[in-house]
Amino acid sequence: MPKSSRKARLVSSRTVYRGPVFTVTTDHVQEPGGVEVRRDIIRHSGSVVVLAVDDSASTPRILLEHQYRHAAADYLWEIPAGRIDPGEKELEAAKRELLEETGYTAAKWRRILKFYASPGFVAETMSVFLATGLRAGEAQPEEDEIIYKRMVPLPTAVRMVLSGTIRDAKTISSVLWLDHTARAAGPKKRRTRK
Repeated sequence: MPKSSRKARLVSSRTVYRGPVFTVTTDHVQEPGGVEVRRDIIRHSGSVVVLAVDDSASTPRILLEHQYRHAAADYLWEIPAGRIDPGEKELEAAKRELLEETGYTAAKWRRILKFYASPGFVAETMSVFLATGLRAGEAQPEEDEIIYKRMVPLPTAVRMVLSGTIRDAKTISSVLWLDHTARAAGPKKRRTRK
């Protein structure tokens, strides 16, 4: 295993595309092993993801959205998410996205995961926040957002992941995190959530 302290050396970088959501750069780098390579990188300000959970009953329910995604050419089941606006903090963005897309607000927030969506060529990080103590309200979607929402019991969401009904990576990782956490807590803790 190479030493983790070794870094790549950027030889040159050129912006080849600049859009409203991301930019694309062509980078020439010398990687830690000494090999010089070209890397085309999608640069993104980062995203927030909201695992909104109604934990008022013994079985937690997850707020899922169903919306059309052009890149997938299909409707996908997902949890609320969106990009971080310039100057915005992650938690502020998470609260904004939950309200805009679903109308819900939450009393408690905690970051539970942070990962790269596709680190081979995308520099976007995703921060997942657990939101509990939910209160329903009126959604404030952007003009191009047509979002259907549904509360789904955790066991149903897990089955949706395992059957391939949920195909979105951020949603898969968040649902499985919650399932693992609920199982690790044991039946006594789950029963006391009534």
